[in-house]
Amino acid sequence: MATEITLEQQQELDEVFDRARKALAIIETYDQEKVDRLCQAVAWAVANKKTFLRLVDMGIEESGLGDPVSREGKRFKIRGVLRDALRQKSVGVIEEIPEKGIVKYAKPVGIIGSIVPTTNPDLTPAGTAIYAIKARDVVIFSPHPRSKKTTFETVRLMREALEREGAPADIFQCLTKVNIPMTKALMSRADMVLATGGPDMVKSAYSSGTPAYGVGAGNSTMIIDETANIEEAARNTMLSKTSDFGSGCSADGNLIIEASIFDKMVEQLVKEGGYLASEEEKAKLKAVMWDEEGHRLSDTVAIAPQKLAEAAGFTIPADRKFIIVYGDGIGKEHFFSNEKLTTLLAVYKYEGFENALNMMRAVYEVKGKGHSCGIYSFNDDHIHRLALAAPVSRIMVRQPQSKANAGAFNNGMPMTSSLGCGTWGGNIISENVHLKHYMNTTWVSKPIPEDRPSDAELFGDFYDPECEK
Repeated sequence: MATEITLEQQQELDEVFDRARKALAIIETYDQEKVDRLCQAVAWAVANKKTFLRLVDMGIEESGLGDPVSREGKRFKIRGVLRDALRQKSVGVIEEIPEKGIVKYAKPVGIIGSIVPTTNPDLTPAGTAIYAIKARDVVIFSPHPRSKKTTFETVRLMREALEREGAPADIFQCLTKVNIPMTKALMSRADMVLATGGPDMVKSAYSSGTPAYGVGAGNSTMIIDETANIEEAARNTMLSKTSDFGSGCSADGNLIIEASIFDKMVEQLVKEGGYLASEEEKAKLKAVMWDEEGHRLSDTVAIAPQKLAEAAGFTIPADRKFIIVYGDGIGKEHFFSNEKLTTLLAVYKYEGFENALNMMRAVYEVKGKGHSCGIYSFNDDHIHRLALAAPVSRIMVRQPQSKANAGAFNNGMPMTSSLGCGTWGGNIISENVHLKHYMNTTWVSKPIPEDRPSDAELFGDFYDPECEK
């Protein structure tokens, strides 16, 4: 594997950065009305149904990963990102706090290096593009080699939209000779990096010497307590587990179910399209999903349950949407408690809510700490206790995790395709990456009446006036 970039790659980088700097000098001058219109133009160029469905088909054919039906729905995420972007200020004064004498001004971060994952070769560039234009940034995209043609086409469509509006096409550029050394070179030269991809890529982004926003690994786990609406929980689990054949970090991987409703919940999961694997089938699945050391095998990532079963040496009915296995313990030696990244779900039984919390903690010691978990419950105390205990950045209550935690039209999470996972997941932020992360902010401070409490107020019981004499 090459570790250095070629002269040809160096030349391409020099050229794209030169064009990016020139485009940045122009977009920095745009007013709020202009950037909002450009956001709309670029979003529509990719998110209209006719175009996005073509990009989806192109991406799945090129990469061999994903489900066309559920992936098509991701075009609504672009609408959500556009909604959030249009509702915020990003040029000039963006916030005033009179009582503190503070006025905040937005500035571009500059040239963004965006690392595009193979599972979202169209959605990630589109979402990044909207926030970048809104913040008056420019972006150089580094596509995943497995789906680079789809990303090229997505960026080409957005460039055409910019040109039609009289803006420089080079606000967005896409590397053509991409490999790992070139991506690393991009990250070292950009002003900021957005790394949406595997843990190795995120680690590389953080070690590039450039400010970076990365994402952590997922292992989404849901607690289902005795107050849950079983039909709702099963339906949402199916939606989350089957989205793009479970390829996302947010796809439900583990259900921790209260003992009194366990059998009913499993039965309802089967009604929603689950196939309950036998112990013999479960052993066969384990053999094709992990090697002996527990490393996930790529051949069974993000495939239909029928193909997963076939790879394991058995068959399931054509109408089954996902496979269910009974969890055989939680820990690194219990592979089914690890991240699945495919159409397979593990279910676990608990008695007593504190045990549910302990099982949840154990899952995240295996993988996914910092990412996401959730709960199906109408017991506010249970929800509160989970929120206090869970080492994650987001908790979804009675929602399909993979369709909710990155923003949805029926919750208040910021729309994004990049989920920060805090220091738990090796990230600098524990929130959804959205508009504010694409901007620098200048704080202007004016004098205010003095706000200085007395020492007695500040130190309370510890204050001793004798020590101040």
